Amino acid sequence: MELDFTSLIQSIRALRRSIEETTPLLSSLSPAMAETVKAGIIQHFEVAYEQCWKSMKRWIETNVSPESADGVNRRELFRLAAESKLITDVDLWMVFHQARNKTSHTYNATTAHDVLNVAISFCPEAERFADNIVRHND
Repeated sequence: MELDFTSLIQSIRALRRSIEETTPLLSSLSPAMAETVKAGIIQHFEVAYEQCWKSMKRWIETNVSPESADGVNRRELFRLAAESKLITDVDLWMVFHQARNKTSHTYNATTAHDVLNVAISFCPEAERFADNIVRHND
């Protein structure tokens, strides 16, 4: 059964656009405006990350077995995704997961800066994942 990954692709595109359009401008913005722009990028990261892991889970349930992804922790889900050639680096995806867990603490400037950097590095990995999952979508 072919799965619909429209929301996944749209969320990753939104993240890419927000990074490309705003990060070059951050240094020229007032501190308050820069904080708002960073918060927007982090929000796009949150949505794209959530779409990625949920798409992984659906793909594995559909293409491997419904039980294989049921109730597994994130590391195990990423391991299954790597075995299925959807991603290449489980540890890197755990870094993304940990950053996502920190997004509720983005009121802290240091945390927000760290999550922003992870969001920027996440984008190309998410794009590769989306390409792989669409290519393997039977």
